[in-house]
Amino acid sequence: MLKKTRLDAPGVLQHVIGRGIERRPIFSCDEDYEFFLKLLGHLLEETGIECFAWVLIPNHFHLLLRTGSVSLSTLMRRLLTAYGVRYNRRYNRSGHLFQNRYKSIVCEADPYLMELVRYIHLNPIRAGLVRNMGELERYRWCGDGVLMGKAQNSWQNTEEVLAYFGNKVRRARLKKKPSGTYLSYLSNPF
Repeated sequence: MLKKTRLDAPGVLQHVIGRGIERRPIFSCDEDYEFFLKLLGHLLEETGIECFAWVLIPNHFHLLLRTGSVSLSTLMRRLLTAYGVRYNRRYNRSGHLFQNRYKSIVCEADPYLMELVRYIHLNPIRAGLVRNMGELERYRWCGDGVLMGKAQNSWQNTEEVLAYFGNKVRRARLKKKPSGTYLSYLSNPF
């Protein structure tokens, strides 16, 4: 079966998703999460690709990235290969860690970007890893805390993302938070 061609041009904003094979965990302990983030940060800084949102869940991850002169496929090949090799060695396993190729969806419109940032960062609530927005801001494996000023990393583009939500940082952070109705939907979608 032929692989679908991906749009991989400079300046394209893409929602990237990687999932463990058979939906199995790809992160088994804090050290795995830390290594993935350190590797991701290093590769982002080396390639000039920008990261606007990210989250790591035990069996998958989401990234919102804008490419530069280096292609998304180059970044993802290096990231997933290096992480997979380390994970397999660490846990004395062999074979694929990730299910198929990573998935990437082009993000074209500004309003979609705002919702996508919320969607990505709210994953830990939907997955039951945290109960509320306060816990989400302290969840170490998500970029929400960085956007909300509770954590720091050098490779997440917070200024541009917050500018979509408002012209002042405080106002943007308040507007970025979803409403109570939206949060109640997350905990009980049916």
